[in-house]
Amino acid sequence: MSSSYHPQSDGQTEVLNRVVEQYLCAFAHHKPTSWGKFLLWAEWSYNTSRHSGTEKSPYKITYGKPPPSIPQYLQGISNVEAVDDMLLQRNNMIAVLKQKLLKAQDDMKYFTDKQRREQSFEVGDLVMVKLRPYRQITAKE
Repeated sequence: MSSSYHPQSDGQTEVLNRVVEQYLCAFAHHKPTSWGKFLLWAEWSYNTSRHSGTEKSPYKITYGKPPPSIPQYLQGISNVEAVDDMLLQRNNMIAVLKQKLLKAQDDMKYFTDKQRREQSFEVGDLVMVKLRPYRQITAKE
């Protein structure tokens, strides 16, 4: 649990706030003052993303099934112009976000592969293994 006067009291809350802030930056980069319009999208994105700790999305953990996909909106289906505009903006935002995610994945792979080198070993080769000390922290400590 966290409070407004002591936000560092909960590590999970700090992580969630940081992730939501990153989502809002991505969604509202073109007009930073419009971030409030994207809070529901940030929540949906967080709740439907696979988390490394559980290997599942919070949505799947809560409801026991994968989240429904968002169908692409076809222009002109709605008779209300504001709804039509909003759903077209959503389509455009989803397309841009997919492109940015693919670029980010490519960048991460490039930089990770840059630090690696191809090695091959034969049975019987002597190798050095670097062991890093690991200290497990338990609730008792």
